[in-house]
Amino acid sequence: MSQGTTPDEPTEYRQGRFMRPPGACEILLVRHGESAPYRVGTPHPLVDGQGDPPLDPEGVRQAAQVAERLISTGEPISAIYVTTMQRTHQTAAPLASSLGLTPILEPNLREVHLGEWEGGEYRRRMAEFGPIAQQVFAEGRWDAIPGAESTEAFAERITAGIKRIATENPDKVVAAFVHGGVIAQIIASATGAKSFGFVGADNASISHIVVTGDTWVVRCFNDTSHLSPTFTVAASPLI
Repeated sequence: MSQGTTPDEPTEYRQGRFMRPPGACEILLVRHGESAPYRVGTPHPLVDGQGDPPLDPEGVRQAAQVAERLISTGEPISAIYVTTMQRTHQTAAPLASSLGLTPILEPNLREVHLGEWEGGEYRRRMAEFGPIAQQVFAEGRWDAIPGAESTEAFAERITAGIKRIATENPDKVVAAFVHGGVIAQIIASATGAKSFGFVGADNASISHIVVTGDTWVVRCFNDTSHLSPTFTVAASPLI
């Protein structure tokens, strides 16, 4: 026995692995699959004033890949959440069917309201990257777009949605099928980063947070290994 130790005292300490705190909820944040393209002159249908395109055929394929990934890894998912937008319902459908779960609606996790750029116009404006689009990213504020939701209001309702899911699912793992802007805001809120610091999650990517009270721990962001073997998946064709 080494000097200063007792029979019950360990003689070495290995690096520990992360363990979910008691009562915490693990949330797998899945961005919806690729949605239908916007065609000038043919706006996307609206739900409560927000664009509601269905999945593109590529998005349908991505939804199946998400389900295969989460089932093959044996994630103990006990609940599935979706938003008011059909693209989240359609992306969640293969996983929900495989697990025998009925998705639960969480309206607070719908995408940021884009004001005058709703219905698909946002895509055209960002592709052109005119002065307002530049201002959006320079300031990191959605409400640089005329009529758009403020960053503060967006963050407040996203926080309310996450807290409700966590409260309903202590010591559980759930999957929430949401939107790119929503994921960016969640990770920014969890880390104290700039609100646009995590904009750009890929379609059908998986991020992972652990929520315990007011503490949100980020476990991963934008995992796309089920879609492509490369890290630069956004710059390369998906396989």
